[in-house]
Amino acid sequence: MKTKMIYDTDPYLVPYKKAIDTRHRRIREARDRMAPHGRLCDVLNNHLYYGLHREGREWVFREWAPNANRIYLIGEFNNWKRVASYELKPVGTGNWEIRLPEMFLRHGELYKLFIEWPGGGGERLPAYCTRAVQDPDTKVFCAQVWDPEPYRWQHDRPKAVKHPLIYECHIGMSSEQEKVSTFSEFRRDVLPHIAELGYNTIQIMALQEHPYYGSFGYQVSNFYALSSRFGTPEEFKELVDAAHAAGIAVVMDIVHSHSVDNEAEGLSLFDGRDDLYFYSGPQGRHPAWGSRCFDYGKDETRYFLLSNCKFWMEEYHLDGFRFDGVTSMLYWDHGLGKDFVGYDNYFNQGVDETAVEYLALACMVTREIFPGALLIAEDVSGMAGLAAPYEAGGVGFGFRMAMGIADHWIKWIKERTDEQWSPGEIWYELTNKRADEHTISYAECHDQALVGDKTLIFRLMDKEMYFSMNTDSQSPVVDRGIALHKMIRLVTLATAGDGYLTFMGNEFGHPEWIDFPREGNGWSYQHARRLWSLCKPDYLRYSYLMRFDKDMISLVRKGNVLNDRPVLLVADEEKKILIFIRKSYIFAFNFNPTASFADYGFAAPAGEYRMVLDSDERKFNGFGRVGPAEHHLTVHVKSPNGNQDFEDTMYLYLPSRCALVLKKI
Repeated sequence: MKTKMIYDTDPYLVPYKKAIDTRHRRIREARDRMAPHGRLCDVLNNHLYYGLHREGREWVFREWAPNANRIYLIGEFNNWKRVASYELKPVGTGNWEIRLPEMFLRHGELYKLFIEWPGGGGERLPAYCTRAVQDPDTKVFCAQVWDPEPYRWQHDRPKAVKHPLIYECHIGMSSEQEKVSTFSEFRRDVLPHIAELGYNTIQIMALQEHPYYGSFGYQVSNFYALSSRFGTPEEFKELVDAAHAAGIAVVMDIVHSHSVDNEAEGLSLFDGRDDLYFYSGPQGRHPAWGSRCFDYGKDETRYFLLSNCKFWMEEYHLDGFRFDGVTSMLYWDHGLGKDFVGYDNYFNQGVDETAVEYLALACMVTREIFPGALLIAEDVSGMAGLAAPYEAGGVGFGFRMAMGIADHWIKWIKERTDEQWSPGEIWYELTNKRADEHTISYAECHDQALVGDKTLIFRLMDKEMYFSMNTDSQSPVVDRGIALHKMIRLVTLATAGDGYLTFMGNEFGHPEWIDFPREGNGWSYQHARRLWSLCKPDYLRYSYLMRFDKDMISLVRKGNVLNDRPVLLVADEEKKILIFIRKSYIFAFNFNPTASFADYGFAAPAGEYRMVLDSDERKFNGFGRVGPAEHHLTVHVKSPNGNQDFEDTMYLYLPSRCALVLKKI
């Protein structure tokens, strides 16, 4: 049976049928050019050819540098001198090679390249180096010979995750101590916490090596090197193995949208050329990020980046990728200052079609390695087809981030009084997703916690957080913040298209922003950590927020709630009530800041229901206004209030600023 194309299911895409078919054909042709006789992943082995490798009893090192006149290996083994015995030889098509007896290089030794080109030269880190370390005193990065005993994997990847419940995390700031934390500490201290909360996926940031710690890992210099700040490759493999043992998938936040502008550590002017892997001229430099922009239409760039996908998947047994900065990749203007209104934006000359092809190929090769791979696109433009299957005319991502949801929560909290919140608008913005594409919803991710922004909990409470988070304190501001924080997370999760994400610490309302060590803060780690001790004692309200987070995640997982689409029952603008049904659950939210409603009647599917979650329970730092585990029966009377598709009426007591979940028995 012929696969339906995206314009067959979305009539608004019919005018763009030719553009979609042309894009689909270009992707297929690009794939067939690279792998005409087999799988794409079988031909993507640049990482096995380039860089430093053992072959029998000798070392082989290769590099691609077509503009070079001479290349030397320099390092601790030759006192950092350019000597003839360590000079690479040209082997054609811009490639260079050297073979050395095994005793010439030892595990742990530091090295670099010295590349000479017409009119200049300089030290460089190999483009394919898999280990780079920074001197603690000089801050200079060097490549490092890495040849340990092979790691022995103990656990297979878990089954493909249909509905990812993602715990977004950063290894370095995962300790409570003012320092850079490690893979081993994360495995020991944080991974059990994530498993206890019930999240089935971790999304790890900043894994690729980056010179500036404060870039949050988004200014990558060494695309094949695991950041040595956090430990060794073997220690990261132990972390991945432990996650898989707990049934947790591991997704890497991969940065292929740009490269750091640094020459000493990165790829910029690698062999003296401006356009080795990048676009030349202004197009090769990102106007907002100060970084280099890849030329995705260049074969060498495609092989470099696609082999990079294969390397990370196979070397570290990852379960997929969240591609960062996809909007910047897709559009020649990087989507800067642009309102993406209308489908015209997705099918015109403003789209870098070579980037679209690259992303489609990246999805293909990743799924060839692991068919159940999670592939998530961070795109704010809403490009139609981005998270649709390639076979249907899409790019092939499995999910896209619903980035507008977090922006709307900020808008509602920042710009409106509680009395101005609109249940209908909340419903629309949280459920307005393409039916043919899967999405990941979130109320806040790491972006909302960075300096210059505020977390939801801080927006709701501000300075009151510093004085009134103990349970003995009396603060209407904190009471409001606690209630809304629970409701916002639950309604975001309960309306999520196909998955949900939270950032490390947000589950308990982490009180501080994120600010990495920099000159402006005296190189302090005070805000580059997580205060785990706050969520443990019962006399602090943080522990109650975390308990609620755990219970709502458990409810959604055990009930397979995300398997069905949500159906609106009530959006009462006057009373500020939002009620919807999903699978066999009724979710009822009373956003009214002051009014509670007894015997609130609304049309609902007939049956008996049991209360399974109440945000107002005392164990969640609520006021306990609803009886625990109450049972409710619908009445066979048609209600004038709500969805008229249902013949029965449900009556509930809805306290102010409270969310209730009922399960049909």
